[in-house]
Amino acid sequence: MNVDRKCTAWTAKLAAWKDRQNSFVQRPGPHGPQYRELGPPLKTFREKLQGTGFPITAELSLHRDTTVDEALRQAELLSGSADAIQVTESPGDRAQVAPLALAALLIRQGIDPVPRLSCRDRNRIALQSDLLGLRALGVSTLVLINGSALPEENALNAKPVFEVTCPELVAMAQSMNEEDWSETAHEFIIGTGATVFAPEQGWTADSLRARASAGARFLQTQPCFNLKLLRGYMQGLVAARLTWKYSVVVTLAPLPSADTARWLAENQRNVLIPGALIDRLENSTDPVQEGIDICAGLMKEYAALPGVSGINLLSPGDPGAVIAAIDASGLKSDQ
Repeated sequence: MNVDRKCTAWTAKLAAWKDRQNSFVQRPGPHGPQYRELGPPLKTFREKLQGTGFPITAELSLHRDTTVDEALRQAELLSGSADAIQVTESPGDRAQVAPLALAALLIRQGIDPVPRLSCRDRNRIALQSDLLGLRALGVSTLVLINGSALPEENALNAKPVFEVTCPELVAMAQSMNEEDWSETAHEFIIGTGATVFAPEQGWTADSLRARASAGARFLQTQPCFNLKLLRGYMQGLVAARLTWKYSVVVTLAPLPSADTARWLAENQRNVLIPGALIDRLENSTDPVQEGIDICAGLMKEYAALPGVSGINLLSPGDPGAVIAAIDASGLKSDQ
């Protein structure tokens, strides 16, 4: 695979530039600016994934009009329970704050960011620039995906790019790991997307193998609330010996209502929500608590499955529900 490696000089310059920066960053305080000394690159999620822990991440709920204060408020709340905060990149056909900008803000708050980049909206140069920027910031974990197709008629009249394939994007990030940086802790741990389904016997998983060969080290699934289907998928990964190459992070969410569950199942590609689960929410006198209980119960079940290494939680709106689900699961690192 032919991967651009002409950025070596620039990466060296960026590393030297970061070394020369002032070791203090400004933070707002009630009586004017406050300053916090920068420590080593954050790597809580990375250390757990590579060790014996069971990492839990939480995604920010972002929209075009989400303010910086609101995004940081969510992150501060979630970071008390989650090991890292995931930042998505303009899902669907709507724009939102770029992962690079939010990653910088989260690091300044002492929060471990996991930004997501896709092949859909950028060409090779733009993707390489973002990777260089994330590397310079000290981001240690990435999720790299192909990106979902845009509808022909979309709100922004945008056109997809897809100049780079997902294996090429993974290889681009991995090539930066192989360069001679002065700070070895800057190595990316690269994740990529995976779709839970019922694999047939003899499934070869060629796409996953290609991304593993390119440098991906963990898989992150779509939202999956179907224990039976996930169990079969994990058995397929084990049979294909892909759990030797990948850690697997499964995505869940504390669904607040049956209407929310139905909307996700009908409008979000590949989201797996069984009808029985929707019925539980529909028939509950307290659907918000029911959604938390369902999520916590599945987290415990998934943690017991061979090959599952962590959980990523979506926030349908209330960060408190994500925190409650983590607490109820008993999987939090200090429990």
